[in-house]
Amino acid sequence: MTSTYPFLINDLEDHATPGRQEHIVADLTDLDDYYNVFEKYGFSGSGASWAEHIETVLEEYAPALLDHVELLGQGETFEAYTDGPAATEQFMQLIYPIFGDLGSLSKYLSQADPADFFE
Repeated sequence: MTSTYPFLINDLEDHATPGRQEHIVADLTDLDDYYNVFEKYGFSGSGASWAEHIETVLEEYAPALLDHVELLGQGETFEAYTDGPAATEQFMQLIYPIFGDLGSLSKYLSQADPADFFE
């Protein structure tokens, strides 16, 4: 099985709705290294911050995907719901290369202007 760390992907099965077939979550509680990278570049590293940065990437590279993904971030949790496996796969193809590696995340955040973000 391919790693999706720091994300966990769950099929919602019996709890699914048409817009929420799969759930992507990152529990940020024990991801101090991630928090430190966000903080280094002037971002909070909260779930809301993750959601905002992920939304920015999706807007730039796959705006149509936003119709198939619901992004949520609160406290120390980032969540996304997708309307099916195809949307989850596309989401992971775009986001995992950035968030799956601290070096890639650092490179991405280094070029982002904190003034353009709320979190």
